[in-house]
Amino acid sequence: MNTNSNLYTVVYSTIIVVVVAAILAFAAMSLNGRQVDNIKAETIGQILSAAQLECNGSNAEIIASYKDQIAEAYTVDLTGAKTGTLDIESAEIYTTSDLKAQNYNIAGGEGASLPVYVFKNGTKVVPVYGAGLWGPVWGYIAVGTDGKIAGATFDHSSETPGLGGKIKDDPSFRAQFAGKAFDFSDTTPFAIVKGGAPAGKANAIDAITGATMTSKGLSAAINTWAQAYAPVLAAAPASCCGEGECCCGGEAAEGECCGEAAEGAEGETTKTEE
Repeated sequence: MNTNSNLYTVVYSTIIVVVVAAILAFAAMSLNGRQVDNIKAETIGQILSAAQLECNGSNAEIIASYKDQIAEAYTVDLTGAKTGTLDIESAEIYTTSDLKAQNYNIAGGEGASLPVYVFKNGTKVVPVYGAGLWGPVWGYIAVGTDGKIAGATFDHSSETPGLGGKIKDDPSFRAQFAGKAFDFSDTTPFAIVKGGAPAGKANAIDAITGATMTSKGLSAAINTWAQAYAPVLAAAPASCCGEGECCCGGEAAEGECCGEAAEGAEGETTKTEE
């Protein structure tokens, strides 16, 4: 074949393109499993961190820590009714792509199936998802057995470093959530306030200086998802303190506690979300 001909150029270019495409496709397929594992471990690490639980180590160690500390994981609809369970053995969780889909369902008012992670210490962790200034923002908020926020973690795809990016990178911002609580009697269950939250307001924190739009976006995400989870988060919490007893008080019947009905010490029945 004449190497100076147009035919040779077309054939040669085609072969090169096909070979490179095949190599890239093979590499993508080979790395896909590792990428999935990395995403799962990172997400589980964020969930554990929000709950103030150990989350260091390799991917395998983080997932093992989750399996050891989780009591149950399930999904609920917008009424708080259970719609399914998440398999603990396989560390089944919702990733950001799942949260994005549920965000649309919440906005539409139907079809939502929202994850709830309940740990052995009674702490419940729920996700939030919404729009920041430049892209999606998301995170996890943990609520303890006393109804107060135990911790929170947040992440983003493209917020400005040093400004909106502080929702992930600034520990002092996240630390403000600890000890706060959702107020479902308020039109805004939780507020991130520009210029500073009012003194003594239990359901508000300070916004990030210089990151007004990111703060607004995260606040909107938290409130949208908090209202969706209101039947779960507003329920009286219960957790197992030891064999045959519940932290909510009294003795537990066999098989009851940690998300099931438990009879109080004075004969009153306390119900928690199933």
